[in-house]
Amino acid sequence: FNFLTKVLSMRRESLNKFIFIYAILISVFHFYENIWGGMSNLWFNAAHFSLLASLGFLTHRVSKHSNQEIVPIYDLLLAVLASSVVVYMMLHEQSLYTVAHSNMRPFDLIYAVLSILLAIEILRRTTGYIIPVMILIAIGYILYFGKFLTGVFAFGGMSVERFLYRMYYTGEGPFGSIATISATYVFMFILFSAFLMKSGGGDFIVDLASVATSRFKGGAGHVALFSSALMGTISGSAVANVVSTGSITIPMMKKSGFKPMFAASVETSASTGGQIMPPIMGAGAFIMAQMTQIAFSTIIVLSILPAMLYFISISFYIHIHAKKYNIESENITKKAWPIIREGFHFLIPISILVGLLIAGYTPTYAAGISMIAIIASSYLTKTKRMTLRLIFEAMADGSKNMVVTGTLLVSIGISVG
Repeated sequence: FNFLTKVLSMRRESLNKFIFIYAILISVFHFYENIWGGMSNLWFNAAHFSLLASLGFLTHRVSKHSNQEIVPIYDLLLAVLASSVVVYMMLHEQSLYTVAHSNMRPFDLIYAVLSILLAIEILRRTTGYIIPVMILIAIGYILYFGKFLTGVFAFGGMSVERFLYRMYYTGEGPFGSIATISATYVFMFILFSAFLMKSGGGDFIVDLASVATSRFKGGAGHVALFSSALMGTISGSAVANVVSTGSITIPMMKKSGFKPMFAASVETSASTGGQIMPPIMGAGAFIMAQMTQIAFSTIIVLSILPAMLYFISISFYIHIHAKKYNIESENITKKAWPIIREGFHFLIPISILVGLLIAGYTPTYAAGISMIAIIASSYLTKTKRMTLRLIFEAMADGSKNMVVTGTLLVSIGISVG
């Protein structure tokens, strides 16, 4: 009993090593499945959710007021339950058809309900209350109040057993097409972004942006804008964009005379726009390609103009604000050529990625090859080589960065279903 008490209330520091190794294994699993495959879509999508949700329960506390240094017993229990969702499915899916003749058994119903509740809870922890409430309304519509509506929204209703079957054992719920996009395209591109960041791509982009835009009025704001736009070319995550560039550009903007609120607004808007910046872009581009059956390479090309218009419009706001408050340009003495010479190798994996996409290779294959290219090209320099430690850190960061996006895409499949 004393041993269990000690383990279940272990401090955050003692779990860091486990979380690090677990996150690496999640990335290895996704990389292997996306390149070589072997699992059915249903199992792969369920595994995608189970792994990310269990990692999320270990890294995201029940509320922002919770002690961040301790992993409570219930979070460990939720992590184990999340992991068991795919295990139960793999052990019992076949017997559902051969033995139970597609009739849901008590434990089938329990695990179907459990998967929905876990999805809603991890989504609440990572994104807030709005989307979980939307999911609950969708479930209520299917099971209860749809029959009380008239007109186009009238719905005769569905039995609880039928609903849970479709949510857990078919591709019409959280483990359907949107989860497939998350487990394949989105995960591989977020992992690619993590590798590029660990190889020093973030510093290269901020330095290049500083040289290119610092001479404009309100230069620090333009540095933030340009660096986030460039970061968008290698990162499909707005959060990762804010964290990587914002930690440098927000203090820079405040020091230059921008008000804290405006500085945060510029960084947030620019980083959000990074999700429509080719060639990586965010989950929305992959969902668009899947649902419209338009080639991803075509979407990349057609995204260039709207992305440029988006960032130009923010640039106008920064310029007007700088003129109004008399914020001058940044006095940066760095030269472009030394920066380009030091970071030219970052262009190699991005060029390979775009080239493979244009050549017709799948986005997952292109991302996988490009990750290998990042490691290989890093050895063209003496200071930014990808050591084994950095490779492991990149894999861990990729999984951690996917927790919010992955659980969101899987969970929203409930509403879509």
